[in-house]
This record gives sequence, C-alpha cells and structure tokens, in this order.
Amino acid sequence: MYEESLFKRCRNTLVSGFFVYRTQIFGLLTGILFGFLMSRAGATTYDYHAKMFLFEDFQLMIVIVTAVIIAMLGVWLLKKTHIHAVATGEEVDFVKKPYQKGLMIGAALFGVGWGMTASCPGTIPAMIGEGKIAGLFALAGILIGTMAYGILQSHLQLAKQQASRSTDAN
Repeated sequence: MYEESLFKRCRNTLVSGFFVYRTQIFGLLTGILFGFLMSRAGATTYDYHAKMFLFEDFQLMIVIVTAVIIAMLGVWLLKKTHIHAVATGEEVDFVKKPYQKGLMIGAALFGVGWGMTASCPGTIPAMIGEGKIAGLFALAGILIGTMAYGILQSHLQLAKQQASRSTDAN
C-alpha cells in the first residue's frame, strides 16, 4: 500500500514537472537534434568552413542554402495557416523589425568572426558538445563582444543624455 502511494506520488511529480517544464524540455530536445544535424553536416568542422570560404568545397554552402530555402517555405506556410506554437499554444507571429543604422556594421563583424572562428553562435554549443576546445574560445569571444557592446551602448546613451542636457541648459 505504501509502495503504491509512493509510486503514484513519484509519477504525479514527474508528470507535473514535465507539464511545467515542457517548453524547456522541448527546446532542449530540439537543440540536441539541431546540434547533431549540424555536426553530421560538417558545420562544426573548421576545414569545411575554410573550404567553403575558399570556394573549394560546396558541401556546407549547400547545407546553408537548403536550410534557408526550407526556412523560407516554413515561414510562408506558418503565415498562411496561422498555426499555433507547439510549446506555448500562441499563434506564431512574424513582426518586422525596423532597420537600424548599425545593422551593416554588425553583419560585417559577424562575418569577420565567422571567418576567423569557422563558427557562428548556432554551431558553438555543438562544437563544445563534440569536445572541440575552439568552441570555448568562440563562446568567450561572443560573451566578451556582447559585454563590450552593452558597455558601448551605455556610454553612448550617457553621452547623448549629457549632450541633450547641455543644449537644454543653453
């Protein structure tokens, strides 16, 4: 009797825990699948990136173009069918973001970082999962760059506020 009630309590705890954390569990599982597929496609291997940028081997470029085409078709289908998200149940919405001045500079920096490390933010966790030490250095670079961006933005906003105060005082 006690073992049966203990079993029921454990089962209820697991079921309720799964229900509460279903979004995180779903994200973790899809992330693992995504990392596995990137690893199998060669997206975590420096040589594939170098050969792609030197136009010697197009395997990785074909993978990227295929992913872009599938994503475009998927977004079109999601917009057309007004589908709801699996994890949250809310309707999937695609909001256009306004153009920002720094977008071109940011894209250029992203490209330079990609060329130097042969990794983008999506491949870094897969590289770390494979045990590649270069993934840790790329992750450190992303974290330092993000921190530097935040500090720079804070200083720019502070300078803008001080400039507007000095013009208001005159």
